[in-house]
Amino acid sequence: MDEIIIRRAAEKEAVMIAALSRETFCESFSQFNTKSDIDKFLSVQFSVEKLIAQVTEKGNIFLLAYMNDTLAGYVFLKEGTHQNLNSVNAIEISRFYARTQFIGKGIGKALMNAAIVLSKDMGKQILWLGTWKYNQRAVRFYASFGFEKFGEQDFLLGDDIQRDWVMKLDL
Repeated sequence: MDEIIIRRAAEKEAVMIAALSRETFCESFSQFNTKSDIDKFLSVQFSVEKLIAQVTEKGNIFLLAYMNDTLAGYVFLKEGTHQNLNSVNAIEISRFYARTQFIGKGIGKALMNAAIVLSKDMGKQILWLGTWKYNQRAVRFYASFGFEKFGEQDFLLGDDIQRDWVMKLDL
């Protein structure tokens, strides 16, 4: 049986997180978007400098998933609520990525379970996220944990404004 280890990221791992982010984002979304939009998004959102700032920012938590000593994926939890949740004590799953070769091997389930447990331990009432409405595999995955759609929001990918579903899980 393959061993899955989940642990919190350190600042020194920001370069590795940036590389994984770029890899998984391209694998998942390049076929649906222009190269210029993907390139612009990657250079803005997944620069090493930005990831270092995010990893060290108060209220941000990166949980890394390793399988057999190989980084397989991560979840980025970010303190804060969505405008449609008013002032509820909530935390956002800002990113949830797994390398293609690890999909279907329990990485996503382990990361989501860890995110849920941590959120509950922090006293949060709601865990929420935005996901591309056309990514039905992701929508089904989140729904399998009890997430429900409660709205939509814009997502800027390069110069292309897309619509994401906003989903929440009552903790």
